[in-house]
Amino acid sequence: MSRRQRWERSYVRSLVLCDLLAGTAAGAVTFGLRFGDEVTSYNLAYMILSALLPALLLAVLAVSRAYERRYLFVGTDEYQRVFRGGVGLIAGVAVVSYGLDLDLARGYVLAALPTAIVSSVVLRFALRKRLHLTRSRGDSMRRVILVGHELAVIGMTRQLRRERYHGLEVVGACLPPGHDGVGVGGPQGLAVYGTFDDVAGAVEQADADTVVVLSCPELDGAAVRRLAWRLERDEVDLVVASALVDVAGARTTIRPFDGLPMLHVEHPRLHGGSRLVKEVFDRLGALLLLMIFGPLLVAVALAVRMTSRGPVLFRQVRVGRDGRLFRIFKFRSMYVDAEARLAELRHLNEHDGVLFKIRDDPRVTRVGHYLRRFSLDELPQLLNVLLGQMSLVGPRPPLPSEVAAYADDVRRRLAVKPGMTGLWQVSGRSDLPWEEAVRLDLRYVENWTLSLDLVILLRTMTAVVRSSGAY
Repeated sequence: MSRRQRWERSYVRSLVLCDLLAGTAAGAVTFGLRFGDEVTSYNLAYMILSALLPALLLAVLAVSRAYERRYLFVGTDEYQRVFRGGVGLIAGVAVVSYGLDLDLARGYVLAALPTAIVSSVVLRFALRKRLHLTRSRGDSMRRVILVGHELAVIGMTRQLRRERYHGLEVVGACLPPGHDGVGVGGPQGLAVYGTFDDVAGAVEQADADTVVVLSCPELDGAAVRRLAWRLERDEVDLVVASALVDVAGARTTIRPFDGLPMLHVEHPRLHGGSRLVKEVFDRLGALLLLMIFGPLLVAVALAVRMTSRGPVLFRQVRVGRDGRLFRIFKFRSMYVDAEARLAELRHLNEHDGVLFKIRDDPRVTRVGHYLRRFSLDELPQLLNVLLGQMSLVGPRPPLPSEVAAYADDVRRRLAVKPGMTGLWQVSGRSDLPWEEAVRLDLRYVENWTLSLDLVILLRTMTAVVRSSGAY
């Protein structure tokens, strides 16, 4: 058994234990709250159902393919399958109870089953964060050979090294005949193991377990098929990197046309019923968070008011969906003359795009440093969400001056409402280069799902605690 197979099997076993724990805890807690610790003839059936809940949860998650490795480690597919399995479990219990005329208390069912599903998602999320932490130290990684042209290999290497949580460690490359590999072997420090005909030998020399084929004309369908035949003997994974940049699998399906497989790309879901669900989720979520953080909002307002001259709230015109202007609300974290002093500090800009960011901005107040570090200055934007001007999750709300400098492709960010948090915020915030921030925002616009929003909100909590890239 290879090193990769060992840690992957260990991870799947941990997932099974997490789901068993989620089912056991949900059944026990719901039974205890509903019936107490006394077992009677009335609640005996509920005790049996609570005892069976972990096994039922495991069964529906297995049927939903929530343990298949292709859906684990990164992305939202795993969580989507858990939610689908949970909905199936609730529906199944409802159908069985109706068909057998079982007198099940709806309150018990509607408490135990959703609690088990939510607990499973939270535990799986925590387990994945632990995996990503392990990968940041260089463990639990797949050793990858890249196959393609030099520029494509360099670009993919940089991206995978920047996003180590994907778990792909590039250890070498195979280039087309006639390429010397100076650009790959020099700055990137990659070993070049030969040409496209030497991939199988490169895997053995580098002790690799994954081959990633980048888009290039020399590697047509027949060549990739022959490569797959050579690699399957050693159980080496073959991955073909699509030329469709940042188009998620949920939007791509292979459909046969007269026996010829065609990759069909669906349009992104920018309108319709799913967006209405997002609207409702945003408004209700903002209202709930305002009630939860009410005391904190009052405390921060008092701290801002008592430590520096000026208003508590900072209002600024931003650009929303379809270019509509609105006023964003934030706790003031700078002195009142911050805008006037911007010109004299412009040359100190540490960002490589249209944004202006410097780490030790002299315009930030003493309290403002703490507010920015833990993103507390952003909390009043819940009012913007409640008013329908922003979403809980979305691209960063830009200034009109920034939008004026946008290239045509970047304007795609304005197709949806801006958000309080988003992919760029949970991936490094101000530490990200402008090009990468734009790519993440466009990825979100093109591939939005409600489950992606939930994952980003969970990742936001850990990003705020780390406070990395916040200044």
